[in-house]
Amino acid sequence: ESRRFVGFDSYQRVIDSGVDVVLLTSYPQSRPAHLAAAVAAGKHVFAEKPVAVDAPGVRSVIASARLAQQKNLGLLVGFCWRYHDGMRATFDQLAKGAIGPVLSVHTTYHTSTLARRPRRPEWSDMEFQLRNWWHFTWLSGDHIVEQAVHSVDRRSWSLCDRRPERVTCLGGRAARSGPEHGNVYDNFSAIFEYPGGLRAFHTTRQIDSCPSDNSDYVVGVNGRCEINGWKPVYAIRDHAGKKVWNYSGPDDRDMYQTEHDELFASIRAGRPINDGERGASSTLLAIMARMAAYTGQTITWEQAMNSQQNLTPEPL
Repeated sequence: ESRRFVGFDSYQRVIDSGVDVVLLTSYPQSRPAHLAAAVAAGKHVFAEKPVAVDAPGVRSVIASARLAQQKNLGLLVGFCWRYHDGMRATFDQLAKGAIGPVLSVHTTYHTSTLARRPRRPEWSDMEFQLRNWWHFTWLSGDHIVEQAVHSVDRRSWSLCDRRPERVTCLGGRAARSGPEHGNVYDNFSAIFEYPGGLRAFHTTRQIDSCPSDNSDYVVGVNGRCEINGWKPVYAIRDHAGKKVWNYSGPDDRDMYQTEHDELFASIRAGRPINDGERGASSTLLAIMARMAAYTGQTITWEQAMNSQQNLTPEPL
Protein backbone atom coordinates (compact mmCIF):
# COMPACT_ATOMS: atom_id res chain seq x y z
CA GLU A 1 0.00 0.00 0.00
CA SER A 2 2.90 2.38 0.64
CA ARG A 3 3.81 2.23 -3.07
CA ARG A 4 0.30 2.85 -4.45
CA PHE A 5 -0.70 6.44 -5.10
CA VAL A 6 -3.95 8.15 -6.12
CA GLY A 7 -4.56 11.65 -7.47
CA PHE A 8 -3.35 14.02 -10.15
CA ASP A 9 0.07 14.20 -8.48
CA SER A 10 0.46 10.43 -8.12
CA TYR A 11 2.86 10.24 -11.08
CA GLN A 12 5.38 12.41 -9.23
CA ARG A 13 5.11 10.25 -6.11
CA VAL A 14 5.77 7.13 -8.21
CA ILE A 15 8.82 8.79 -9.76
CA ASP A 16 10.07 9.78 -6.30
CA SER A 17 9.53 6.31 -4.81
CA GLY A 18 12.96 4.94 -5.73
CA VAL A 19 12.22 3.28 -9.08
CA ASP A 20 14.74 3.10 -11.93
CA VAL A 21 12.27 2.84 -14.83
CA VAL A 22 8.74 4.22 -15.19
CA LEU A 23 6.02 2.98 -17.54
CA LEU A 24 3.72 5.74 -18.79
CA THR A 25 0.40 4.10 -19.67
CA SER A 26 -2.14 6.63 -18.40
CA TYR A 27 -4.25 9.00 -20.51
CA PRO A 28 -2.42 10.35 -23.60
CA GLN A 29 -3.20 13.90 -22.46
CA SER A 30 -0.92 13.44 -19.46
CA ARG A 31 1.98 11.80 -21.30
CA PRO A 32 4.07 14.96 -21.97
CA ALA A 33 3.99 16.12 -18.35
CA HIS A 34 4.68 12.65 -16.98
CA LEU A 35 7.57 12.17 -19.41
CA ALA A 36 9.10 15.53 -18.58
CA ALA A 37 8.98 14.76 -14.85
CA ALA A 38 10.50 11.30 -15.31
CA VAL A 39 13.38 12.53 -17.48
CA ALA A 40 14.05 15.44 -15.13
CA ALA A 41 14.37 12.89 -12.31
CA GLY A 42 16.80 10.74 -14.34
CA LYS A 43 14.46 7.81 -14.93
CA HIS A 44 14.38 5.48 -17.92
CA VAL A 45 10.95 5.47 -19.56
CA PHE A 46 8.57 3.31 -21.51
CA ALA A 47 5.90 5.65 -22.90
CA GLU A 48 2.79 4.27 -24.53
CA LYS A 49 1.56 5.73 -27.78
CA PRO A 50 0.37 8.33 -28.56
CA VAL A 51 2.80 10.56 -26.75
CA ALA A 52 0.56 13.66 -26.88
CA VAL A 53 -2.84 14.92 -28.02
CA ASP A 54 -1.80 18.32 -29.37
CA ALA A 55 1.20 20.18 -30.78
CA PRO A 56 2.34 21.78 -27.48
CA GLY A 57 2.46 18.25 -26.06
CA VAL A 58 4.46 17.00 -29.05
CA ARG A 59 6.99 19.81 -28.66
CA SER A 60 7.33 18.99 -24.96
CA VAL A 61 7.97 15.32 -25.78
CA ILE A 62 10.64 16.23 -28.33
CA ALA A 63 12.39 18.38 -25.72
CA SER A 64 12.21 15.52 -23.19
CA ALA A 65 13.53 13.03 -25.74
CA ARG A 66 16.53 15.26 -26.45
CA LEU A 67 17.20 15.74 -22.74
CA ALA A 68 16.96 11.96 -22.23
CA GLN A 69 19.58 11.54 -24.97
CA GLN A 70 21.90 13.97 -23.18
CA LYS A 71 21.41 12.07 -19.92
CA ASN A 72 21.86 8.65 -21.58
CA LEU A 73 18.37 7.60 -20.49
CA GLY A 74 16.22 5.03 -22.27
CA LEU A 75 12.98 6.21 -23.85
CA LEU A 76 10.97 3.67 -25.83
CA VAL A 77 7.59 4.61 -27.30
CA GLY A 78 4.95 1.88 -27.56
CA PHE A 79 4.62 1.64 -31.32
CA CYS A 80 4.65 -2.10 -30.78
CA TRP A 81 4.59 -3.13 -34.45
CA ARG A 82 8.07 -1.66 -34.80
CA TYR A 83 9.14 -4.49 -32.48
CA HIS A 84 7.32 -7.29 -34.29
CA ASP A 85 9.51 -9.81 -36.15
CA GLY A 86 7.28 -10.20 -39.19
CA MET A 87 6.71 -6.47 -39.53
CA ARG A 88 10.40 -5.71 -39.19
CA ALA A 89 11.33 -8.19 -41.89
CA THR A 90 8.63 -6.94 -44.26
CA PHE A 91 9.38 -3.25 -43.88
CA ASP A 92 13.07 -4.06 -44.23
CA GLN A 93 12.25 -5.61 -47.61
CA LEU A 94 10.43 -2.44 -48.63
CA ALA A 95 13.35 -0.28 -47.52
CA LYS A 96 15.71 -2.42 -49.60
CA GLY A 97 13.60 -1.82 -52.70
CA ALA A 98 11.73 -5.13 -52.99
CA ILE A 99 8.88 -3.39 -54.85
CA GLY A 100 10.99 -0.58 -56.25
CA PRO A 101 10.29 3.07 -55.47
CA VAL A 102 7.00 3.39 -53.57
CA LEU A 103 4.17 5.00 -55.55
CA SER A 104 1.39 4.95 -52.97
CA VAL A 105 0.48 3.68 -49.51
CA HIS A 106 -2.93 3.09 -47.96
CA THR A 107 -3.20 2.02 -44.33
CA THR A 108 -6.50 1.14 -42.66
CA TYR A 109 -7.89 0.84 -39.15
CA HIS A 110 -11.55 -0.03 -39.68
CA THR A 111 -13.02 -1.40 -36.47
CA SER A 112 -15.98 -1.16 -34.09
CA THR A 113 -16.63 1.28 -31.27
CA LEU A 114 -14.82 1.01 -27.96
CA ALA A 115 -16.55 0.41 -24.63
CA ARG A 116 -18.56 3.22 -23.10
CA ARG A 117 -19.58 3.59 -19.48
CA PRO A 118 -22.95 5.18 -18.62
CA ARG A 119 -22.88 7.99 -16.11
CA ARG A 120 -23.40 7.16 -12.45
CA PRO A 121 -25.01 9.71 -10.12
CA GLU A 122 -21.96 9.83 -7.84
CA TRP A 123 -19.54 10.66 -10.69
CA SER A 124 -18.36 14.21 -11.24
CA ASP A 125 -17.97 15.54 -14.78
CA MET A 126 -14.25 14.80 -14.53
CA GLU A 127 -14.72 11.20 -13.38
CA PHE A 128 -17.31 10.59 -16.10
CA GLN A 129 -14.91 11.79 -18.78
CA LEU A 130 -11.93 9.93 -17.34
CA ARG A 131 -13.93 6.69 -17.32
CA ASN A 132 -14.83 7.30 -20.98
CA TRP A 133 -11.51 8.88 -21.88
CA TRP A 134 -11.16 7.47 -25.40
CA HIS A 135 -14.35 9.31 -26.40
CA PHE A 136 -13.06 12.78 -25.44
CA THR A 137 -10.58 14.56 -27.66
CA TRP A 138 -8.75 16.40 -24.88
CA LEU A 139 -7.91 13.10 -23.17
CA SER A 140 -7.36 10.77 -26.13
CA GLY A 141 -6.66 12.98 -29.14
CA ASP A 142 -9.61 11.29 -30.93
CA HIS A 143 -9.35 7.73 -32.23
CA ILE A 144 -7.11 8.58 -35.20
CA VAL A 145 -4.54 9.70 -32.61
CA GLU A 146 -5.23 7.19 -29.84
CA GLN A 147 -5.86 3.96 -31.75
CA ALA A 148 -5.25 4.35 -35.49
CA VAL A 149 -1.91 6.05 -34.86
CA HIS A 150 -0.41 2.54 -35.18
CA SER A 151 -1.47 2.48 -38.83
CA VAL A 152 -0.42 6.10 -39.35
CA ASP A 153 2.99 5.10 -37.97
CA ARG A 154 3.28 2.12 -40.33
CA ARG A 155 2.29 4.33 -43.25
CA SER A 156 5.23 6.54 -42.34
CA TRP A 157 7.48 3.48 -41.83
CA SER A 158 6.75 2.28 -45.37
CA LEU A 159 8.14 5.62 -46.64
CA CYS A 160 11.26 5.41 -44.44
CA ASP A 161 9.72 8.03 -42.11
CA ARG A 162 9.92 10.83 -44.65
CA ARG A 163 8.06 13.95 -43.58
CA PRO A 164 4.95 14.94 -45.58
CA GLU A 165 4.39 18.50 -46.71
CA ARG A 166 0.67 18.64 -45.95
CA VAL A 167 -2.47 16.66 -45.21
CA THR A 168 -6.12 16.98 -46.18
CA CYS A 169 -8.56 14.91 -44.14
CA LEU A 170 -12.26 14.17 -44.29
CA GLY A 171 -14.05 13.13 -41.10
CA GLY A 172 -17.17 13.29 -39.02
CA ARG A 173 -19.68 11.52 -36.77
CA ALA A 174 -21.98 9.19 -38.67
CA ALA A 175 -23.10 6.78 -35.95
CA ARG A 176 -22.10 8.06 -32.50
CA SER A 177 -24.79 9.18 -30.09
CA GLY A 178 -25.23 9.67 -26.37
CA PRO A 179 -23.06 11.48 -23.81
CA GLU A 180 -20.74 8.47 -23.34
CA HIS A 181 -19.53 9.00 -26.93
CA GLY A 182 -18.14 12.38 -25.94
CA ASN A 183 -17.05 14.66 -28.77
CA VAL A 184 -14.82 12.46 -30.96
CA TYR A 185 -15.45 11.61 -34.60
CA ASP A 186 -16.12 8.07 -35.81
CA ASN A 187 -14.42 8.24 -39.23
CA PHE A 188 -11.39 9.90 -40.86
CA SER A 189 -9.93 9.70 -44.38
CA ALA A 190 -6.53 11.37 -44.68
CA ILE A 191 -4.47 12.25 -47.75
CA PHE A 192 -0.81 12.99 -47.01
CA GLU A 193 1.16 14.76 -49.75
CA TYR A 194 4.93 14.40 -50.11
CA PRO A 195 7.58 16.25 -52.09
CA GLY A 196 7.59 15.01 -55.67
CA GLY A 197 3.85 14.44 -55.80
CA LEU A 198 3.52 11.13 -53.91
CA ARG A 199 0.25 10.75 -52.02
CA ALA A 200 -0.24 8.37 -49.11
CA PHE A 201 -3.59 7.56 -47.54
CA HIS A 202 -5.00 6.51 -44.21
CA THR A 203 -8.60 5.64 -43.41
CA THR A 204 -10.02 4.79 -40.01
CA ARG A 205 -13.50 4.09 -38.74
CA GLN A 206 -15.08 3.13 -35.41
CA ILE A 207 -18.61 2.09 -36.37
CA ASP A 208 -20.31 -1.12 -35.29
CA SER A 209 -21.58 -3.77 -37.76
CA CYS A 210 -19.29 -2.67 -40.60
CA PRO A 211 -16.46 -4.63 -42.28
CA SER A 212 -13.18 -4.55 -40.34
CA ASP A 213 -9.71 -4.11 -41.81
CA ASN A 214 -6.36 -3.32 -40.25
CA SER A 215 -4.00 -3.65 -43.19
CA ASP A 216 -1.25 -1.78 -45.00
CA TYR A 217 -1.28 -1.71 -48.81
CA VAL A 218 1.96 -0.49 -50.39
CA VAL A 219 2.32 -0.17 -54.17
CA GLY A 220 5.68 0.28 -55.89
CA VAL A 221 7.06 0.47 -59.39
CA ASN A 222 7.83 -3.26 -59.46
CA GLY A 223 5.16 -4.77 -57.23
CA ARG A 224 2.90 -4.44 -54.23
CA CYS A 225 2.90 -5.47 -50.59
CA GLU A 226 0.04 -6.35 -48.27
CA ILE A 227 0.65 -6.39 -44.53
CA ASN A 228 -1.67 -7.43 -41.71
CA GLY A 229 -0.08 -8.44 -38.45
CA TRP A 230 -3.25 -9.91 -36.95
CA LYS A 231 -4.05 -12.46 -39.69
CA PRO A 232 -0.99 -12.57 -40.28
CA VAL A 233 -0.15 -11.53 -43.87
CA TYR A 234 3.27 -10.34 -45.02
CA ALA A 235 3.21 -10.80 -48.80
CA ILE A 236 5.03 -9.12 -51.66
CA ARG A 237 3.74 -9.77 -55.19
CA ASP A 238 4.62 -8.56 -58.63
CA HIS A 239 2.00 -6.67 -60.61
CA ALA A 240 0.83 -9.90 -62.22
CA GLY A 241 -0.12 -11.20 -58.77
CA LYS A 242 2.73 -13.71 -58.38
CA LYS A 243 4.07 -13.92 -54.84
CA VAL A 244 7.78 -13.06 -54.86
CA TRP A 245 8.42 -12.87 -51.10
CA ASN A 246 6.63 -13.94 -47.96
CA TYR A 247 7.81 -13.73 -44.38
CA SER A 248 8.62 -17.21 -43.09
CA GLY A 249 10.56 -16.47 -39.92
CA PRO A 250 9.49 -16.86 -36.30
CA ASP A 251 6.09 -15.41 -35.46
CA ASP A 252 5.71 -16.49 -31.84
CA ARG A 253 7.45 -13.65 -30.02
CA ASP A 254 5.05 -11.29 -28.27
CA MET A 255 5.80 -7.80 -29.62
CA TYR A 256 4.67 -6.18 -26.38
CA GLN A 257 7.19 -8.26 -24.46
CA THR A 258 9.88 -7.62 -27.08
CA GLU A 259 9.54 -3.87 -26.54
CA HIS A 260 10.42 -4.26 -22.89
CA ASP A 261 13.06 -6.94 -23.43
CA GLU A 262 14.92 -4.69 -25.85
CA LEU A 263 14.54 -1.58 -23.69
CA PHE A 264 15.89 -3.27 -20.58
CA ALA A 265 18.69 -4.99 -22.51
CA SER A 266 19.77 -1.64 -23.96
CA ILE A 267 19.77 -0.02 -20.52
CA ARG A 268 21.88 -2.82 -19.05
CA ALA A 269 24.29 -2.55 -21.98
CA GLY A 270 24.74 1.17 -21.37
CA ARG A 271 23.33 2.05 -24.80
CA PRO A 272 19.68 2.80 -24.02
CA ILE A 273 17.15 2.94 -26.84
CA ASN A 274 15.68 6.38 -27.46
CA ASP A 275 13.00 6.52 -30.18
CA GLY A 276 11.17 9.42 -28.55
CA GLU A 277 11.50 11.85 -31.45
CA ARG A 278 10.27 9.27 -33.93
CA GLY A 279 7.31 8.53 -31.67
CA ALA A 280 6.55 12.24 -31.43
CA SER A 281 6.73 12.55 -35.22
CA SER A 282 4.24 9.73 -35.81
CA THR A 283 1.94 11.19 -33.16
CA LEU A 284 2.05 14.57 -34.91
CA LEU A 285 1.11 12.94 -38.23
CA ALA A 286 -2.12 11.74 -36.64
CA ILE A 287 -2.71 15.06 -34.89
CA MET A 288 -2.29 17.04 -38.11
CA ALA A 289 -4.82 14.76 -39.84
CA ARG A 290 -7.29 15.38 -37.01
CA MET A 291 -6.65 19.11 -37.25
CA ALA A 292 -7.38 19.00 -40.98
CA ALA A 293 -10.62 17.07 -40.42
CA TYR A 294 -11.82 19.31 -37.60
CA THR A 295 -11.11 22.55 -39.50
CA GLY A 296 -11.87 21.42 -43.04
CA GLN A 297 -8.54 22.91 -44.13
CA THR A 298 -5.34 21.48 -45.57
CA ILE A 299 -2.71 21.53 -42.80
CA THR A 300 1.02 21.70 -43.44
CA TRP A 301 3.61 19.98 -41.27
CA GLU A 302 4.87 23.40 -40.12
CA GLN A 303 1.36 24.56 -39.19
CA ALA A 304 0.81 21.42 -37.15
CA MET A 305 4.18 21.52 -35.40
CA ASN A 306 3.87 25.21 -34.54
CA SER A 307 0.20 25.12 -33.49
CA GLN A 308 -0.54 26.76 -30.14
CA GLN A 309 -3.82 24.89 -29.62
CA ASN A 310 -3.75 23.29 -26.18
CA LEU A 311 -6.67 20.89 -25.68
CA THR A 312 -6.42 20.62 -21.89
CA PRO A 313 -9.20 22.51 -20.06
CA GLU A 314 -8.13 25.11 -17.49
CA PRO A 315 -8.52 24.44 -14.68
CA LEU A 316 -8.95 20.68 -14.51
